[in-house]
Amino acid sequence: MSSSMEEISEYFSEKLQRQRSDSAASSSTQSTSSRQHVRQRLAMLLTCVDDLDTDHKLQTQVAKTLDEAFLVCRQIAGRPKKNPFRLYVVTWNVATAEPPDDVNALLQLNSPKKPDLYVIGLQEVRAAPLKFVSDLAFEDSWSHLFMDTLSPLHYIKVSSIRMQGLLLLFFSKLEHVPFIRDIQVTYTRTGLYGYWGNKGGVTIRLSFYGHMLCFLNCHLTAHMNYASQRVDEFEHILDAQNFNTKNTPHVLDHKVVFWFGDLNFRIEDHGMLFVRNCITSQRFNLLWPKDQLTMMKQKEVILQKFEEGPLDFQPTYKFDLNSDNYDTRVQTTWFGFNGKKRKPAWCDRILWRVKPKASLTENTNEEEPEKQQEEEREDEFPLKMTQEYYTSKMEYGISDHKPVIGIFRLELRKMYETPLVQVFAEGEWSADFDAVITYRLLQAFASSAWDWIGLYKVGFKSVSDYITYAWVKDDQVSFNEELFQVYMNKDEIPVLGGECVLCYYSSNLQCIVGISQPFKVQESRAAIEEGLVPENINGLNQALAS
Repeated sequence: MSSSMEEISEYFSEKLQRQRSDSAASSSTQSTSSRQHVRQRLAMLLTCVDDLDTDHKLQTQVAKTLDEAFLVCRQIAGRPKKNPFRLYVVTWNVATAEPPDDVNALLQLNSPKKPDLYVIGLQEVRAAPLKFVSDLAFEDSWSHLFMDTLSPLHYIKVSSIRMQGLLLLFFSKLEHVPFIRDIQVTYTRTGLYGYWGNKGGVTIRLSFYGHMLCFLNCHLTAHMNYASQRVDEFEHILDAQNFNTKNTPHVLDHKVVFWFGDLNFRIEDHGMLFVRNCITSQRFNLLWPKDQLTMMKQKEVILQKFEEGPLDFQPTYKFDLNSDNYDTRVQTTWFGFNGKKRKPAWCDRILWRVKPKASLTENTNEEEPEKQQEEEREDEFPLKMTQEYYTSKMEYGISDHKPVIGIFRLELRKMYETPLVQVFAEGEWSADFDAVITYRLLQAFASSAWDWIGLYKVGFKSVSDYITYAWVKDDQVSFNEELFQVYMNKDEIPVLGGECVLCYYSSNLQCIVGISQPFKVQESRAAIEEGLVPENINGLNQALAS
């Protein structure tokens, strides 16, 4: 191909020279645009081809070269397009308070642009011993509130992790759930030298359409003089957290990492009066140079890897309860002395990191051909992330912290668009007879004897919110090379019926890998005949009222 191009260039050199001189003025103003440059060269080439004799020996080589160029263009055009997704991150130190009645404003549920994913990190969730044990068994009140709020909008809680007062929740639109895989969670204590979980970090990591994402919710040590210790704690959390996977064993191995929480960094040097005057006049930029996290980023390499949006909102700590007033209470210390009022600070933060491409020197490592393949895969499936919004939600006053939200736009090329399993309900379903589930494996994956298929009401809240389930191996009744069938006992099917879906849960991947279309479970005829199920609730109510 190179020799052909040399001959073509030599033949056309004189003719192209004239074209270049004519277009020099216009091309000089557009020299930075490679696309415009290609268009100009194509126009020149067409002019020269018109002058080429039909029997000239270069005609075949020109055609071949153009065919190869069109082939490259066709391959690029054939790549799947980037898909945009909205990710909504919340961090809030709730100061042991019970949840408010309504979190619609916190989650911006009235916005026309609905997020695809919600990630909610809380700190200081009430963790008294008896309450903490009951929360582990029955879900805590905060999780219930977010599930009750989001499930009617077709979001489900995909994963969560709790470490004493630290809670991290991950919600997704139902349509994305079969493409969220490889979920793992972990936690790290840093309180009382690592023995107590009042401080530390909790993490959820997962694959979203093949792209590895990691979410780290932290509560770091408090007080003005411990900025360096906060950085040490963060580094310890990154070092301590490991995942059982080959390609992303550590937090920073993931393509995108979100780090958020009550990071407890304060505003140094400036006095209370200056800080409050800057807040009142909304000249927040005058406080940025003395923000401890901003200052520490200038000298700590680990922090320089993370980005953060501008702090164009007032500091989120410390407020009087149920008020927008900063700390006015007289703090009483030991022996009855009056303590200092807390100076306002941006304690509550949301940062992120997109994994940089490996340098050429890193690529030359002969021991890691798999990493080179992974980098080639990343080139084929790029990811771009931008922050659209970063602010606090001042209307919530149950805590001395205000919640902070960050809205992100993820643009990525899906690595897969087919679920691992296709599931569907066979025939009519009711509690009058055993039901049959059919499923098909659409892609090879490591299935397990512990895999199960759950029956869920439409609008279910979480993976564990099933009506009943069947083991795919123990309850299997037939199969061939493509289709498998599992039965479900009629005694476990709801008598009242309703709109339901079936979900295949993979024990190895710790996630749902296939969801059926919604289907109707009929009311039990036998139960109706025996008077256990009223045929017309409204009619019965009217009769009783009269």
